[in-house]
Amino acid sequence: MTTDRVRPDACRTMVEVRQGVDRLDEQIVALIGERFRYMDAAARIKPDRAAVRDNERKAVVIANARRAATRHGVPDAVIAELWERLVEGSIAYEFDVYDETRA
Repeated sequence: MTTDRVRPDACRTMVEVRQGVDRLDEQIVALIGERFRYMDAAARIKPDRAAVRDNERKAVVIANARRAATRHGVPDAVIAELWERLVEGSIAYEFDVYDETRA
């Protein structure tokens, strides 16, 4: 597998497409990992367990993601679905961390 980056519009083979997708997936997972470190910080900072779930903030986060999707030419409904799952997963993770650090 080559490490040369081929832009999507320059891909001529499925190997190039798949390499590009795999490279991006690695970067996306790394960014999600960084996002979860912020969940660690939130679990540490929040004063009580009831503060972990913030539905108003969740709505803002998803709306922000939808706007970003539109700016980047990505279907916003797809991003909304992905972010719904990401945020719910983040909340569940934060509850776990909150509970583990206060046990």
